[in-house]
Amino acid sequence: MGIRGKDFQIDNIEFNVADIARSKAFYGQAFGWSFTDFGPTYTEFTDGRLAGGFTTGEPVRPGGPLVILYANDLDGVQARLVQAGATISRQAFDFPGGRRFHFIDPDGYELAVWSADK
Repeated sequence: MGIRGKDFQIDNIEFNVADIARSKAFYGQAFGWSFTDFGPTYTEFTDGRLAGGFTTGEPVRPGGPLVILYANDLDGVQARLVQAGATISRQAFDFPGGRRFHFIDPDGYELAVWSADK
């Protein structure tokens, strides 16, 4: 594949967070992500397909692009997110091709989860 095969693909998503341990606990519990620490101010996460990072090296910047995750069981993942401490900011709604909801993580980032199942 080489570097050319990655051209124009999302390669990494980085979140500036207040507390790396809290973010690892939240995303680990909610989605089962795994983590690799690179010093006290950075940890890499992976969902098995896409990698990103949590860093305390910059101020928290809620907002920005909407990161959308996929889930086979939309209701199940919503319950897991609430249990992990998320706030549901937009209840599940139908759209052509599926359903989705939005949530706020502990640092104020809004993300969404969608499923093709209605």
